[in-house]
Amino acid sequence: MNITHAYAAQDAKSKLAPFDYKPRELRAHDVQIEVLFCGVCHSDLHQARNEWQNTIFPVVPGHEIVGRVTATGAHTQKYRVGDLVGVGCMVDSCRSCPSCQEGLEQYYEEGFVPTYNGQDRETKAVTYGGYATSVVVHEDFVLRVPENLDLAGVAPLLCAGITTYSPLRHWNVGPGKKVGIVGLGGLGHMGVKLAHAMGAHVVLFTTSPSKIEDGKRLGADEVVISKDPQQMAQHTNSFDFILNTVAAQHDLNPFINLLKRDGNLTLVGAPEHDHPAPHVFDLIFKRRSVAGSLIGGIAETQEMLDFCGKHNITSDIELIAMNQINEAYERMLKSDVKYRFVIDIDTLRQESAA
Repeated sequence: MNITHAYAAQDAKSKLAPFDYKPRELRAHDVQIEVLFCGVCHSDLHQARNEWQNTIFPVVPGHEIVGRVTATGAHTQKYRVGDLVGVGCMVDSCRSCPSCQEGLEQYYEEGFVPTYNGQDRETKAVTYGGYATSVVVHEDFVLRVPENLDLAGVAPLLCAGITTYSPLRHWNVGPGKKVGIVGLGGLGHMGVKLAHAMGAHVVLFTTSPSKIEDGKRLGADEVVISKDPQQMAQHTNSFDFILNTVAAQHDLNPFINLLKRDGNLTLVGAPEHDHPAPHVFDLIFKRRSVAGSLIGGIAETQEMLDFCGKHNITSDIELIAMNQINEAYERMLKSDVKYRFVIDIDTLRQESAA
């Protein structure tokens, strides 16, 4: 019998622990993937602990998946056994609404099917994620991974990478643009790398002087300590675009004031509580805007992977064994990682075979 070994949380108070399940039979256009690496996203922790009050237990987290195809459905056309592939934050959508038709499945009006903690559109079975030895996904939601990149470092690109790439592309970041990245964590460090590779002048905003050197190593042309009013004032009315990756509640007005006329501040960090409302006149008098952005569509995610392959971009990671996941969650709460944990799923296979 085909069994998938995984780690799951059984309730909001329990630690993640070994969990076996039987995956669905391959449908005509499915791809079965042997998971090699899976990134650890902060949303995994939110879901495992039911902090968003929508978790379906048991939950197998993980939506930054890299692996190899081990089987395909009878009519699968895009992938063959042995192909190196990835799976990101979603595994299905309606395919027919305006957003899906435009390649923006992440904005599907009824909500896309998340890689885990969702429900299959056909059977309503709960979806399980990449903290597992294998996953089964429709070929339309599988991505091709560049062979030249470090595979463990690729895994976070499937969430942190596309979450920052999509708004950078949407707001036409490139040569001649001055771009700010707020925060240097899992998302922010990818924002710096990508904006630098796009040819922009990149300014990192951080509250931590200890991150100045690392910010410049990652590609920032300048680093500003955002709690220093004098440093902030030197950049007033000068930014074309600012990407805010911070997931903690804070005042947006100091960053809005740095935007040029028609400049944009886009939020991708998801705080537990909303930010205070911005000052309306700071928006009106410069025609500035504040927006949000959610991951990216499948086509754009593939574009991002190809871009990273061309520019040799991967995430800065710390590789862990599957049985270190609970410790990793506690360290993640303390921001004690540079800059993303990635699970070596071979350690799960070895553990399950012992």
